[in-house]
Amino acid sequence: MIQRFLVFWIWVWVLSVVPGVVQAQDGFTQKDRELLIRLEERLNQMDKRLELMNQRIEDLRAEMNKRFEQVDKRFEELREDTNNRFQQMISFLWILASIFAALVAVVIAFALWDRRTMIKRAKEEAINEIEKEGRLRDLIQALRKLARKNEDLARVLREFNLL
Repeated sequence: MIQRFLVFWIWVWVLSVVPGVVQAQDGFTQKDRELLIRLEERLNQMDKRLELMNQRIEDLRAEMNKRFEQVDKRFEELREDTNNRFQQMISFLWILASIFAALVAVVIAFALWDRRTMIKRAKEEAINEIEKEGRLRDLIQALRKLARKNEDLARVLREFNLL
């Protein structure tokens, strides 16, 4: 683009100089020739400068492409790292959910065991209370007294742990 711009202005300058050369009546003079030689030298110098600028632009473009590739690589690494962290977070949440489920199961099991133990103990205490205060205790005492004389009765009471 810069080349085109410079070439355009060079042509504008050349076209502005050419009418003066065309109007010369005795042809090319030594001055005209020197002017053309200087003009060619300047054009060559401008071409060299344009080539250098093009080379610099190409170098910059290559460097920018390299930088973009590095940035793309870094974004890819960040995306992979983010995916890994997300997977770790999901694993951690599964572990927490498993621990919570295990704790709930243990608490429910403990509550059921405690309730059954409490009911058994309450039942025993109720039977003991009934035995203490009721006529049943008196009956058992009477049977124990009879069992001292009667072996069959003693054997039956021993089977039921009443003797």
